[in-house]
Amino acid sequence: MLTYTKKDVTKIRLASMLASEVLEMIEPYIKPTIATGEIDALCFKYITNILKATPACLGYYGFPKSICVSINEVVCHGIPKYNHIVKEGDIVNIDVAVLKEGFYGDTSKMFYAGEAAANSKELCIVVQESLYLAIRSIKPGIRLRTIGKDIQAYVEDKNYSVVKEYCGHGIGSKFHEEPQIPHYNTYDNGVLLKEDMAFTIEPMINAGESYTYVEKDGWSVKTKDHSLSAQYEHTILVTKDGCEIMSLRAEEPLSKHIHNL
Repeated sequence: MLTYTKKDVTKIRLASMLASEVLEMIEPYIKPTIATGEIDALCFKYITNILKATPACLGYYGFPKSICVSINEVVCHGIPKYNHIVKEGDIVNIDVAVLKEGFYGDTSKMFYAGEAAANSKELCIVVQESLYLAIRSIKPGIRLRTIGKDIQAYVEDKNYSVVKEYCGHGIGSKFHEEPQIPHYNTYDNGVLLKEDMAFTIEPMINAGESYTYVEKDGWSVKTKDHSLSAQYEHTILVTKDGCEIMSLRAEEPLSKHIHNL
């Protein structure tokens, strides 16, 4: 389980802040009639020209675009396309990862295109609240499985299901590294969280069953029963008395620093 020096943490924090800035920049553009390929192009230009950073998704294991755009029944890893047009009422996840000065930051958010249905909004609210619930529990010394246990209990109490095939991950000088962060209650090899660990928490929940499949494009993950899916993600640093949300956006109600000791 990697921990990072204060100097390295400063760079992870910077990359995470830049990733969250991309989500803030793109929000006004998420409207019916925009193509997901246009969303990708806007993010690419902003990351490279304004932030002077690298879009971490582009070329990662062959991924063809700069960001992931996952709509409605797409759970994650949706490939932006110019012939995929956002429609009124769609729920849209945009997942942004940025590489800056040799370190990574990763975050995602749900957007509503126009006026979303009440059930769509509720799904998005529940997944965001499950993420916040998990973040509030983070501190040195707790079992890693606490994160997934809290998320699963909250989500299932609201009659939704948690996707189990995909998880959060350690992050820093590599895009994905140990530890894996499951979003459900499972064995964790006794791993305890330590100060200066950095990782993502990124629950994906479905309105129907938890089962998923991968589309023919080799990337886009969809719900098997075609039910709606939603996801939120933050990059988290474990601190001496709690945690820091390194990718926190200005709009969010949480404090950047959560004190749990």
